[in-house]
Amino acid sequence: MVIPENSDIVIFGASGDLTYRKLIPALYHLYVNQMLPSDFSILGVSRTANSDEEYREKVRASLVKTEKTDPEKLAAFCQHVGYQAINTLDCDDYGKLQQRLEEKAAQSAAPRNTLFYLATPPSLYDVIPASLAAHGLNDESTGWKRLIIEKPFGYDLETAQELDKKLHKHFKESQIFRIDHYLGKETVQNLLVFRFANGMFEPLWNRNFIDYVEITAAEFLGVEERGGYYENAGAVRDMLQNHLLQVLAMVAMEPPSAINGNVMRDEVAKVLNSLQPLSEEDLRKNLVLGQYTASELRGKELAGYREEPGVAEDSRTETYVGLKAFINNWRWNGVPFYIRTGKRLPTRVTEVVIHFKKTPHPVFGKDAPDNKLVLRIQPDEGILMNFALKRPGAGFKTQEVAMDFRYDELVDSNVLTAYERLLLDAMAGDSTLFARSDAVEACWRYVQPILSFNQDPHALFGYACGTWGPKEADELLARDNRQWRFPCSNLTDTEYCEL
Repeated sequence: MVIPENSDIVIFGASGDLTYRKLIPALYHLYVNQMLPSDFSILGVSRTANSDEEYREKVRASLVKTEKTDPEKLAAFCQHVGYQAINTLDCDDYGKLQQRLEEKAAQSAAPRNTLFYLATPPSLYDVIPASLAAHGLNDESTGWKRLIIEKPFGYDLETAQELDKKLHKHFKESQIFRIDHYLGKETVQNLLVFRFANGMFEPLWNRNFIDYVEITAAEFLGVEERGGYYENAGAVRDMLQNHLLQVLAMVAMEPPSAINGNVMRDEVAKVLNSLQPLSEEDLRKNLVLGQYTASELRGKELAGYREEPGVAEDSRTETYVGLKAFINNWRWNGVPFYIRTGKRLPTRVTEVVIHFKKTPHPVFGKDAPDNKLVLRIQPDEGILMNFALKRPGAGFKTQEVAMDFRYDELVDSNVLTAYERLLLDAMAGDSTLFARSDAVEACWRYVQPILSFNQDPHALFGYACGTWGPKEADELLARDNRQWRFPCSNLTDTEYCEL
């Protein structure tokens, strides 16, 4: 991998959980693996008053607590770290940041490149870029200037469009990197390689051979201490609108003519714009919204969503979404995509299941098991293929067998975490795995009817903690004589599930 040019990495929200839990460890691992430029700096920015040394000590203590560190390399890494306290709501205060970056630039004859990472509440997503521009910190005459923004990119279609206008007032689209950590996962990217690098699968990847597709993103945990945030988000905004629709696009997109940001994202946008709009009838027949309720699981009492801290007693926020979606294009017309995500389900797993059509042979196809391809994104990353073989003994009775591959079986592979890969790509200017504005808008346009429908008093069903969601979600598939696959904790063991 090409090492990026020298760069200053400015992290707004430097005292926050995302910075300590994800960004700093990712940058440390890149440094240890010699994947950062020799002349780089990390400048934390927040309201809290800290000196450079005080912030370095906090970074050091955080890494020692959560990561396996080498004392010598950790000390060297921390020397690249600095801190600047500013009031992010006060435009004039950004002069301190400008001065700090100019001092750094004066120490080097080479152009200085700056990556601004907004690890902040969404309310600052338009404030910070405008303040940076007011001080000329978006000007690329002395080196590139790039902006990384975390989801959510808006609260609904209208606010997403408004945010997009405000960002483009000060930064070009080529400077804006909307980060979705799901796209940085090695196994999500492997969806494309698996499809397009293997001649045996791509000819089957269409409505002629595929019966239906499942996309599951299950979490065992509840909302934990994030009840206040989740009340304003819900499963549709938190998972469906971004992560799961992006995974769907990876599964369904056409082969790109080149691997670069423009071509790849063109194909993603085509898929998202081809999603069949959700009518009132679709919302009543093909959508299930749920909310987890209290239950006892493995001898432990688990609270219902409405009993979580920060959650209203009469909350209508959904913690589960089950959806039957369609893509109106030549490849996928008539093939249902069943999508589900939820909290407090039996286990943590994200996977895509491709269900192939049954063989039309009147004898061999009669009792043959379904052919399935399971693409596990997390955890136990791997690929499982189910097909039929003859059962030993007389006759031609069949039984299901499996062939599997697991990522942890690869030897000498340096697999980057999602944040490591995406930070490196942003510094290299590679936007392939970042969401483009037209794709973001297409996602919001698709889910907007669900957000409006959620106000319907009959649109929310309960499900006990530790189950696979409301029974209505099972009925969603049962109407077509189908059923959800119950993902197991072990990719190779199709009999055992954490129920």
